[in-house]
Amino acid sequence: MQRIFKTRPFGRWARKVSLLDQALCGAVAEMARGLIDADLGGGVVKKRVALSGRRKSGGARTLVATNRDNRWFFMYGFAKNERASISGRELAALQKLANDLLGLSSAALDIQAAKATLEEICHD
Repeated sequence: MQRIFKTRPFGRWARKVSLLDQALCGAVAEMARGLIDADLGGGVVKKRVALSGRRKSGGARTLVATNRDNRWFFMYGFAKNERASISGRELAALQKLANDLLGLSSAALDIQAAKATLEEICHD
């Protein structure tokens, strides 16, 4: 069973830029087919996502923790016009977070979702 989540900070950012869950679900479907923009290592990948009313090229960059099978966690996002990339220090922190998220059991994921630390999206 595939499970897709967004972290609380990512969810706040996504609401601010009007990035819909539907677009995130579409991005995961693309990534599951191998359409990843960059593998940043440590379970972190970069994926471009179109913002509401825009194309991908003018949209957002998302950083996702994944095992490339059944777990996907949207951790960080930024608009292309906000910044070009992330720093090495930010990447290291995101890789640590990815390791922690990918290590959670299904029961632990359920607990984090109940606490609203993680929000599960893309339900069947």
